[in-house]
Amino acid sequence: MNDSSPTSAAAPGPAAARPAVVLDVWCELQCPDCRGALDDLRALRARYGDRLEPRLRHFPLEKHKHAFAAAQAAEEALEQGQGWPYVEAVLTRVEELDRAGERLLVDVAGELGLDAEEFDTALIDGRHILIVDADQAEGKAIGITGTPTYVIGGERLDGGKSQDGLRERIEEIADRLLAAQA
Repeated sequence: MNDSSPTSAAAPGPAAARPAVVLDVWCELQCPDCRGALDDLRALRARYGDRLEPRLRHFPLEKHKHAFAAAQAAEEALEQGQGWPYVEAVLTRVEELDRAGERLLVDVAGELGLDAEEFDTALIDGRHILIVDADQAEGKAIGITGTPTYVIGGERLDGGKSQDGLRERIEEIADRLLAAQA
């Protein structure tokens, strides 16, 4: 999900004019570990607000047969203005996604008030495949092997094995990057 503006260095100015620190969240929407990362992401959003921009990056794993479709559906949700709410709703139902498949992806869209028919069409016509493929290729190129994995300030933090201490490490890096902008 690439819904962010570039974060290159900006001219000095008020804090609101400064670019947010980007936290790339390499995720897979059928991954129980990614569901477990939601609490950390919520805490980070609460602490940093607009100063930290969590950006979903897709890394569907072959072992989860609905992950690629879920990534495409997340892109459709973004297009309809509800990217993160959709991602969170799907992640809270990973077991159900395993059983129900793509039907659940469309149902969740409807539950959130999105155009479910358009979701169904997007999954059929594959309009978001290139975005998902590009994210996956980039992830492989930078050494990502599992999810969730975070990239902030050029540092890769692998949460696929354990989430222990990751939020604190992300906060340390974000604080350092934000202080450098001041």
